[in-house]
Amino acid sequence: MHYRAKLKWGAGLATAVVLGATPLSAAWAAEAEDVAADGMAAEAPAETARPMEQPRRERGLLSGGGRLLLTGGVSTIEGAGGGGLTPWALIGSYGTRNELGVTAFATGVDTQDFTLASYGGGISINNRVELTIARQNFNLREVGNALALGNRFTISQTILGAKVRLFGDAVLEQDSLLPQVSAGVQYKINDDKTVVGGALGLDSKGVDFYLAATKIILSKSLLLNATVRMTKANQYGILGFGGLGGKDQAYKPQFEGAFGFVATRKILIGGEFRTKSNRLEGALGGTSFREESAWDAYVAFAATRNVSLTLAYARLGQIALRRQNGAYASLQIGF
Repeated sequence: MHYRAKLKWGAGLATAVVLGATPLSAAWAAEAEDVAADGMAAEAPAETARPMEQPRRERGLLSGGGRLLLTGGVSTIEGAGGGGLTPWALIGSYGTRNELGVTAFATGVDTQDFTLASYGGGISINNRVELTIARQNFNLREVGNALALGNRFTISQTILGAKVRLFGDAVLEQDSLLPQVSAGVQYKINDDKTVVGGALGLDSKGVDFYLAATKIILSKSLLLNATVRMTKANQYGILGFGGLGGKDQAYKPQFEGAFGFVATRKILIGGEFRTKSNRLEGALGGTSFREESAWDAYVAFAATRNVSLTLAYARLGQIALRRQNGAYASLQIGF
């Protein structure tokens, strides 16, 4: 989503902003003009540009960050570009057509009984394909003792993800009701052999498939997203895949929704909602492993084009013994 002098990008949107053909909110209009001017400066012949008119960044294969701030989303706990809990149809990073985008992230979630640490990174190709990897460490803290697993017992999993934009452009196609739509897949590999592979006897590997649709309304500073996921995962895969005793192995559709409002050119506020399947209730001698829907309310701050910080209050529903809620923080670096 570069804004530069090819009508589709810089000069086109810059002219639209001036003439009002594509209405933008004040926050995104200021950002669009800044990015458009930067993109058009990059197109100007070097010999005719005065020193003060030189572009702020060099053009090249690696992303120059020409997309509007916050339109690449941040990294979810599973690595995909989107919010904290939910992948969006937008391709992560600020890479545009004919560019590569690169991101790295670290996320921490702290609830009454558990902590989740997630870290990883991703590559976007031509604003069309996104490839990601994430590592999750779920620490049971004192709950480990209650379950006879030992204090601070940790369950870990690795998630390999891929997403491809099928059609639509959430930013450029403002005159269309159609959203940007992407399809994604996540291959999850759980390392735990004590709980997942031992006590519960569940599959330690699973694949999630999802379809995401995202619409950005520039004039209202609004982002809307809906995602449908087909999954066998229990608690995102942290408690393995499928039901006990080889039962309940079918894929179940789950819904995920998100919205965001651009309060300023650098701040996005919003919320997310995500349902989860409930296959393990009553497992382990009556210990409740009931699953409930999760939601969060977040603030994402783009400190620069390369650094963003997301803070959230998250309610994750019941996990093991009781409902869990707490703080969520994520740092992302992208190019």
